[in-house]
Amino acid sequence: MTEPIRVLIADDETLVRAGFRALIDAEPGMLVVGEAADGAAAVDLARDTRPDVVLMDIRMPGVDGLDATRRIAEDPGLAGVHVLILTTFDHDEYVIEALDAGAGGFLIKNTDPGQLLQGIRVVAGGESLLSPGLTRRLIARLVARTPARRINSEALAQLTEREREVAGLAAHGLSNDEIAAALVISRATAKTHISRAMVKLGARDRAQLVAVAYQHRLVEPPDPMPPKGPFR
Repeated sequence: MTEPIRVLIADDETLVRAGFRALIDAEPGMLVVGEAADGAAAVDLARDTRPDVVLMDIRMPGVDGLDATRRIAEDPGLAGVHVLILTTFDHDEYVIEALDAGAGGFLIKNTDPGQLLQGIRVVAGGESLLSPGLTRRLIARLVARTPARRINSEALAQLTEREREVAGLAAHGLSNDEIAAALVISRATAKTHISRAMVKLGARDRAQLVAVAYQHRLVEPPDPMPPKGPFR
């Protein structure tokens, strides 16, 4: 039997946490393992419960969601914990800071419940997730700004032609299934190429791989166009 996706909820509003708990616990294959009202408590609970996904609010008293995400991402013992940022603030700055901090995804709180549950599955599987309408603006900002960290030429040179190609498709928002279909390879092969590219470039997760791909011009920004799916 498949293990359920274990979720930790971090939000300073009791009613919000209760609503998320009811939604997630009612979904087959998901389980809420804890609740935190601030970032410091979220980090402590993540260490105690080792969830697959942390639903993290940004604005919380004391340690905010961005700092908490950074602490989780920097803890080697929490390498398997993925953070999905949930906020009412649809600002590019928050998205970039969240991804730089190590978040695997970003959704607005008024997202449809079904999309939220699917978002949890996507992030738990190690893929990146952005709220509708954010991806194109984010790409432009990532290309324009100075990268938070530089990848040396030796690391870039280690990428095979296929790994560069797969990283580029990931940067354009394609899932592993879509990459596999585009390149006529298996999903497992696509996932392997993504994983190898992440290791070579020092990217903690798929979201960081996408950021690195644009920051270092492995791919050029796509032409502005409406997102084609619920998470792009």
